[in-house]
Amino acid sequence: MRLTDMADELYTAATDLPGGVRAATAKRGGVTVTRVEIAREGLEKPRGRYVTLEVPSVSVLDERDAEVIEQAADELRALLPPEGPVLVLGVGNRRVTADALGPRTVQKIFVTMGAGHPPVKGIRPVAAVAPGVSASTGLSLQQLAGALVREVRPTALICVDSLCSSEPQRLGRTLQFSDTGLCPAQPGSSKHLDAARLGLPVIAAGIPTLMMAQEGKDLVVTPRELDSVIAHGAALLGAAINRALQPRLSIAQLCWLVG
Repeated sequence: MRLTDMADELYTAATDLPGGVRAATAKRGGVTVTRVEIAREGLEKPRGRYVTLEVPSVSVLDERDAEVIEQAADELRALLPPEGPVLVLGVGNRRVTADALGPRTVQKIFVTMGAGHPPVKGIRPVAAVAPGVSASTGLSLQQLAGALVREVRPTALICVDSLCSSEPQRLGRTLQFSDTGLCPAQPGSSKHLDAARLGLPVIAAGIPTLMMAQEGKDLVVTPRELDSVIAHGAALLGAAINRALQPRLSIAQLCWLVG
């Protein structure tokens, strides 16, 4: 079995698909969109919907790439409840570059909840937090996410995390959204959050930033321009999430609001 978080690397329209799996690929402008739907349990990925957008390397993309942002926002919006508060969770370790996508993305989210942000008509309530890693907090991701969900009472949780790919040419080039929750491919991972655990829709969003090396299970491969992939990938994902959650605001307005 290939170690990958990317559903379209396991199930593509060009291969014989197992029963209960559908896959379709289309090209829109410079973006290739693949949708995978898994309708039964017992396969390599959990049941649900997966959408990947393959783009030119995100190391040269940022929040000004309106075409990519609009397409990503459309795909993400289709996975979310149409209204209600949303909590964005930046998963990962901000001190480890390959794992810093989640915390860096949270810094780009347009936050509209809190004492200093009274409700505004037409603006969706959004909160965002990067809870850190258990070694720093003494609490597991599941404990922290559960506490935040109970306090904030969102209608959906968006988890942003760095992903693992099995194909080196896709590192830093692909975005994936899914409504299955955060279900890392790495065996024994503690980053597991889903609707069954938290009691609300859990949407996962991420960019593959690493792959396991063939030479040994303790070695990983990352893009040469990793710092740029994380910086621009966080800006791109943040802009797409903001646009998905606040469709009444333009990309330019949202970029100005988050600085």
